[in-house]
Amino acid sequence: MNLFEGLGLEERLVRAISELGFTQPTPIQEKAIPVLLSGTKDLVGLAQTGTGKTAAFGLPLLQLIQQDQKFPQALVVCPTRELCLQIVNEMDLFKKFAPGMHVLAVYGGASIGVQIRDLKRGVQIVVATPGRLIDLIERKAIHLEEIKYVVLDEADEMLNMGFQDDIEFILQNTPKRDATWLFSATMPPEIRRVSRKYMKQPFEITIGKVNTGNKNIDHQYYVTAAHHRYDTLKRVIDFNPGLYGIIFTRTKADAQNIAERLTREGYDIDALHGDLTQQQRDKVMGEFREKTLQLLIATDVAARGIDVQGITHVINYELPDDVEVYTHRSGRTGRAGNTGVCLSIVHMREIGKLRQIERMVQAPFHKAEIPSGKEVCRKQFFHFMEKLLQADISHGDYETYVPMLAEKFEGISKEEVLKRVAAMEFDRFLKYYENAEDLNIREEKRERKPVVRKEGGSREPAFRRDSRNKSYNGGDYMRLFVNLGTKDGFYKASFLQFILDMSDLRKDVLGKIDMKEMNSWIEIDRSSANQMIKAIDGKNYKGRRIRMNEANSR
Repeated sequence: MNLFEGLGLEERLVRAISELGFTQPTPIQEKAIPVLLSGTKDLVGLAQTGTGKTAAFGLPLLQLIQQDQKFPQALVVCPTRELCLQIVNEMDLFKKFAPGMHVLAVYGGASIGVQIRDLKRGVQIVVATPGRLIDLIERKAIHLEEIKYVVLDEADEMLNMGFQDDIEFILQNTPKRDATWLFSATMPPEIRRVSRKYMKQPFEITIGKVNTGNKNIDHQYYVTAAHHRYDTLKRVIDFNPGLYGIIFTRTKADAQNIAERLTREGYDIDALHGDLTQQQRDKVMGEFREKTLQLLIATDVAARGIDVQGITHVINYELPDDVEVYTHRSGRTGRAGNTGVCLSIVHMREIGKLRQIERMVQAPFHKAEIPSGKEVCRKQFFHFMEKLLQADISHGDYETYVPMLAEKFEGISKEEVLKRVAAMEFDRFLKYYENAEDLNIREEKRERKPVVRKEGGSREPAFRRDSRNKSYNGGDYMRLFVNLGTKDGFYKASFLQFILDMSDLRKDVLGKIDMKEMNSWIEIDRSSANQMIKAIDGKNYKGRRIRMNEANSR
């Protein structure tokens, strides 16, 4: 029995999803579909990525729209090209028995002329990224006056990417909509504000607790010195020979650098970052989906909307600042009932941040020992033996060669043959890890800061923080002003990545970041301040000139 029938879906839709092998709705589908089928109820659905949200809103849309009317009646807005295409592909499967229904994807990086031509042919559902949709509206190539349903998918990611103004513009220009459906993994204040402003008493569904992690994910971390981060990453990859995963870095420079180093050392890896053209990005993603690439290394912004099945590991080369970013990263694995692992490489100063994320995610984080060189070699050796035993020899005429092989190896024992096979496979590993050092750092109780007694008996820390220039044990920091803030669509994590990407600096040179609505203040190592100012001051962001200078020189 197909349990989707009890949700009120038409027979043609139930038949299509039955042929896909789906008989039991996920929790978000079970709760959302009956509400959405009314067609007049606003909804806020909070659920992690990979929980079946596309079917939760896609099936009701396909039932509600009028098939005989060849103009856009429903609009789905999502953050990235990849998610846009994924939604359309799934909805094409759902509408198998409704051939007159047309769903069109419109996104940047593809010919806008072709997309305009497809719109003119007549479509009922448009799935769009915000930027391209605005372009089409401004060219008067799409009219939103008759839109009845607006879906905002992965709304938190769209706001984090700076699309808040675009989303509000779209909602303001769909005056006849009967319902707005907002789906998000998290509920930051900006989402709540949008829902209050543009939705009428929305029905709210929460699957799991907001910000909590998927229970199918094992959260692990390794503690090492900051300068051993790359060596630890390499050892983790070698210790997991069947790994298929994504490595997250803070900056595009880190992503490219690590990808190049690992490629030179023989790993199947490529980088995904903001400098790639759409054609290059499509090529990388195609190779990763086909598993030609074992690993993808990406920045958070570049990875938005990626949905690839079967990812076994997510590796945080560095921890993100925001727990919401960690939730999005870890949510790439452990999908569709499968288990996954989220690994973080941290140094001692990041333990406090790790504990904070652990509390917010509400899942235990397990400290793992960075494997020794011998452990890596042993793991690789057993993996190779399994591959050897499972090798398919049924499709080749190997019997022809057996007499020649027997003659060639007549004077060599079986043990000697196995040793030679192992040597061919593992010579590189054995040499590399022969004298491998221990990369682990043991967590110890931190010593309290020494205190000095002032005259009169009061006590104060031996090292005091200057209100303008941060100075701990000789560190020299400058405070910079920049005329960008939360009003520009930034969260702390996206702002941090923006300034690091613009300046090609590492996060290690930064101190505290203070964000206000219109402006922000950044503490930075004095030796790196000029590089950041030169890279950012005078540039344009969304049509306005960025000003950056020393805070006390404004």
